[in-house]
Amino acid sequence: MEMGLTPIVCIAQDYIQGKPVDDLRLRKAILELPDNKTEHLPGYLPLVPGMPVLLTENVATELGLSNGTRGIFRQRVYDESSEDVRYQDKNFPPNTKFITQPKYALVEFPGCKLDNKLAELQSKIVPIAISEQTFLFDAKELLPENVAKAAKINKKTTKLTVKRKALPLIPAYSMTTYKSQGQTLGKIIVDLVMPPGPIELASVYVPLSRVKRLDDLLIIRPFEFGTLQVKPSTAQIEELKRLDKIAHSTRKRFQFIV
Repeated sequence: MEMGLTPIVCIAQDYIQGKPVDDLRLRKAILELPDNKTEHLPGYLPLVPGMPVLLTENVATELGLSNGTRGIFRQRVYDESSEDVRYQDKNFPPNTKFITQPKYALVEFPGCKLDNKLAELQSKIVPIAISEQTFLFDAKELLPENVAKAAKINKKTTKLTVKRKALPLIPAYSMTTYKSQGQTLGKIIVDLVMPPGPIELASVYVPLSRVKRLDDLLIIRPFEFGTLQVKPSTAQIEELKRLDKIAHSTRKRFQFIV
């Protein structure tokens, strides 16, 4: 909207028993599922040229295109739908254009290991095709809680197998600590205010070690200093002891070998 462009959202194609989901209430419920329940294929995918995106599956690991790789979205290629598709969603403005038949997206990956540019494409730009994944949806969630309880509905009979076709991309203006593992970033803004519950050592170490210089790190708000003093868990300590025993045993067995 700030760029003066028409908002465009790619909508996933969902199928049950080989047929498109045509029940509007069921389709809406499935589209609104969080990504961690749909094998990381989003129901709604807003895309604007120039926005950062993140791959959600391995495309070509030998080229550096794997789950978690960051890129820059450049263009989408799609078929125009014969129907005037409209979705009422408060998250998107009224003039949003919804695409239900995306074919692929052109994404620039600066760190891609492609030696030569692909035909008719600029250097480092790679077409990302539609992906297919299967997941389960509990249709009981569509029923009011009191109705489901009164009817004593069996959970197994309400599980629907959904096949989804969508682009394996998500917006990457921000990412979780888990997704950032192994990446080196230019500049980062970190939130060290942890949610309630046990704190893992990786939750602190990983985000703080994504940059090479301290000047490239900004901590967004005050946090409890104890967050930086997380002690290893019992399981971590036991694993270190186990590795020490293996190392000692190995040295003892091969100490006379030159």
